[in-house]
Parts: sequence; structure tokens; C-alpha cells
Amino acid sequence: MDAEAIRELTDEEIGEEIRQAEEELFRLRFRKAYQDLESSALLRARRRELARLKTIQRERQLLSPESAE
Repeated sequence: MDAEAIRELTDEEIGEEIRQAEEELFRLRFRKAYQDLESSALLRARRRELARLKTIQRERQLLSPESAE
């Protein structure tokens, strides 16, 4: 998911996407440790997607009026 698509999501949807990405990243790490992972590039892609999600979530937190106090 690219940054433009993430920015179109609501805060709740971003939170759900973060939860799903973290869960999938955990499963990929587990499979890498105990099984043969078909592509280690999947780990990198999922980590980057998670970082994009968290970055946009943090941008919104900093721009919200409640954080000004």
C-alpha cells in the first residue's frame, strides 16, 4: 500500500492496518526462523509498509488540535 492510499484511510482503518501488518510480520518472522521462507523480501516489504502506516498515523497525531496543548 502506498502513502497516497494510506492517507485516504480513516484513523480507525489505519489502526486496523497497523495491527494486521504487525501480526503478519510476526508470522513471517516465525516462519523464517522455523521454516523455509519463500522470499525474505516479504519481510522487508512488510516492515516498510508498517513504517509508512505508523508515520502517517503520527503525522495525523501531530496535526490534530488536541496535541497542541
